[in-house]
Amino acid sequence: MTIQIGERIPEVPLQRIREGVETVDTNALFDGRRIVLFAVPGAFTPTCSEKHLPGFVQHFDEFRSRGIEVACMAVNDPFVMQAWGESQNVPEGLMMLADGNGDFARALGLELDASAYGMGRRAKRFALYADDGVVKLLNVEAPGEFRVSSAEHVLEQLKHL
Repeated sequence: MTIQIGERIPEVPLQRIREGVETVDTNALFDGRRIVLFAVPGAFTPTCSEKHLPGFVQHFDEFRSRGIEVACMAVNDPFVMQAWGESQNVPEGLMMLADGNGDFARALGLELDASAYGMGRRAKRFALYADDGVVKLLNVEAPGEFRVSSAEHVLEQLKHL
């Protein structure tokens, strides 16, 4: 069942790299914060690297000026997420989160079976906005599309919340 607006973010550990690999619980990450989390099917893949992540890098300061943190998540390991972030000049503060086994994508009901493409189970392309751990906005892309989860689209929607 896909998470719905008004529901709490499920509690699942994710990983990121700071001074080494760090496990971060989603409750600790989302509670008391306003966060836009966007997910991509895979780091270093074409649409993710050419459009999705670059849009959030470009508009990062606009989110921050509204008091909103930004996090990118993929079903990849934390080392891949770190390398991808470095290759994309991700600004300090834009969190690159690894959902290595896809547990968080599955808990959100936003898992994608990309086995036919040799990619296994991944996260669907989506963007959500959560305030204090509660989903206030959820945009899930149709297969093969990139529209509603873009930084520009999310920024426009946030004007109306």
